[in-house]
Amino acid sequence: MFPRRHRNVVIKFVLFIPLLYLVTSYLIGSDEIIKDELSVKENTSEETVHEEKVMQNNINVKKKNDKDIVLDAPLMQQDEKEHDELSINQEDKRDQIHNEKENQIEKKNKEEKENKEDLESKDNIGEMLVKKEKDNKDIKEIQSEIEQIDKINDNINQKKKIKELDVKNEQEKEKQEEQNQLVLAPPQDPNGPGEMGKPVKIDNPDAETKKKIDLGWKNNAFNQYASDLISVHRSLPDIRNEWCKAPDRNLPVNKMQATSIVICFHNEAWSTLLRTVHSVLNRSPADLVHEIILVDDASDMDHVKDELDRYMSQYPKVKIVRVAERVGLIRARLTGASQATAPVLTYLDSHCECTEGWLEPLLDRIARDPTTVVCPVIDVLNEDTLAYQGGAYFAVGGFDWNLQFNWHSIPEHERKRRSHSFEPAWSPTMAGGLFSIDRNFFEKLGAYDPGFDIWGAENLEMSFKTWMCGGTLEIVPCSHVGHIFRKRSPYKWRSAVNVLKRNSIRLAEVWMDEYKQYYYDRIGTNLGDFGDVSSRKALRENLKCKSFKWYLDNVYPELFIPGESLASGDVKNPWSNYCIDSGAKPADLHKPVKLWPCHNQGGNQYWMLSKNGELRRDDACLDFDGTNVILYSCHGAKGNQWWAYNSSDKTMRHAASRKCLAISGDKKKLEVNECVPNNPKQVWTLPNYDQNQIKKLNK
Repeated sequence: MFPRRHRNVVIKFVLFIPLLYLVTSYLIGSDEIIKDELSVKENTSEETVHEEKVMQNNINVKKKNDKDIVLDAPLMQQDEKEHDELSINQEDKRDQIHNEKENQIEKKNKEEKENKEDLESKDNIGEMLVKKEKDNKDIKEIQSEIEQIDKINDNINQKKKIKELDVKNEQEKEKQEEQNQLVLAPPQDPNGPGEMGKPVKIDNPDAETKKKIDLGWKNNAFNQYASDLISVHRSLPDIRNEWCKAPDRNLPVNKMQATSIVICFHNEAWSTLLRTVHSVLNRSPADLVHEIILVDDASDMDHVKDELDRYMSQYPKVKIVRVAERVGLIRARLTGASQATAPVLTYLDSHCECTEGWLEPLLDRIARDPTTVVCPVIDVLNEDTLAYQGGAYFAVGGFDWNLQFNWHSIPEHERKRRSHSFEPAWSPTMAGGLFSIDRNFFEKLGAYDPGFDIWGAENLEMSFKTWMCGGTLEIVPCSHVGHIFRKRSPYKWRSAVNVLKRNSIRLAEVWMDEYKQYYYDRIGTNLGDFGDVSSRKALRENLKCKSFKWYLDNVYPELFIPGESLASGDVKNPWSNYCIDSGAKPADLHKPVKLWPCHNQGGNQYWMLSKNGELRRDDACLDFDGTNVILYSCHGAKGNQWWAYNSSDKTMRHAASRKCLAISGDKKKLEVNECVPNNPKQVWTLPNYDQNQIKKLNK
């Protein structure tokens, strides 16, 4: 049909057209791939910038909404949705490019097959082989481009997975922080749990809730579950008397010195510790709180470690001091004092809540006289419901001859000294957990005895030497702080030593003079190793402190002195050979007094007849309420606690009712009946009694 040379030209032209198409497609495809990669990078960059803006906006929102608490989790659903849609579009476009390249390869293979069948001349075989080699090279290049696209897709998918994992981890972290912090946000609902000091009661809890409640009691010896339901910023009633609120009641704030507030803790519950701190910050004049020093006595629970550091970093006035090894309350307080820089020290426990106006009345008294040591009225935070129970009873501190602190009513001589019932009252002792003191005076008094271990007797030591060494100890009725009183300590100590006894012996040796014998009569003659007290005795001598007798005569004259008793020992009914028998602990009060066969071993059968006609077990007295003979706190006002012993007929008469103490016929109960001469059930013997003193008492 064509000449041979023309036919070769036609064949070459026919073969050149597909090759030209292939090269053109390759160049166009490569350009599209490059554009797509640039587009992916640009979109990724835009996503990164957008994410950074979202994160910065969330941070700003957190700082703006709540300077105290950071609980809000960033909300990025809309941004994530846009990112997902963009990622899907990019993936669809890459898939389209991939399919087009595969179609080109398939088309090229088909054309090659058709061209091969049309070739008849052997002269073209060499050219076809060269062309095939070139085509194969082009195919390999296209396949390489496809592999690069696949790698880009893999990288994008990998980055997406990493980002999704980061988002998931961040959400888990925020969720964990939210579970740990629970109710840290300021209260939005004025009727929320526990607001205004109201109780939180959990009625009929399910099994899971009951388990949490039990764990809270085990770890803290109070209802942590109820505490965690209450905001750490909860409101409290202002229970101050109107007299306290008078504008000129206290000195102006600029006339008072600021205080360092020291709070020691060991594994304290998160909610109670934070509520203590926030009650100080929220209800104290800022100029009067120089700093709050939290002393961690080697806690081992996670929530009071890094989490507490992060949380308190929001408050510049709060400092956390960590003690590496457990040292106990006394040495932890000494550590806090060593870190304090304000002129006044204020000690609080780690489960307190300060009420409105609590601080000013304390610092006012120190500003007027730096040797005055002051305590707030300590109200009760119910250990079960966290209800704030306060304002019903105002008492001062005392102690018994077991050197145990106790509360008692304001004595008559102190009532007469004050011109108003809400003026500060002199108190023989302090409870010890909550008080303010001038730092220089604290150091002058020798702070706490460094030989004391863990806790115990430090409150009596501070009380005795305050009075005996030139100071005054007061309780201020215009200052109220709530406190959780636990019935047991939730913490364990690995110590074979009775630290309370050891501390009390050191106290007695240094400060109590000859009166220490009354304490030793109760604990026995084996005092054990109580350490060297020579430096503490030298301190007392250098300060020229007064005697313990001066303290008893002038500060605590109402304290019963065992050596002044008219009789002591068992109170025995010979007819039955039974003796009056009762414990003298708080749990034994207000209950009928029992009888038990006499055992001549003292203990619960050891009684003393005071010069005021009281049958006493230290601070617990035999009391007839008109129906039963019970044990009641001695009040010194005679009345139902006034008994007159007749040594001639050995009867014990109740002076107010003029009836006689008797034992019931079944020997199970004490009674007060009409006096019957020679009635063996009304006869009582008192050993070691001074008959002459008793006769004087009966006159």
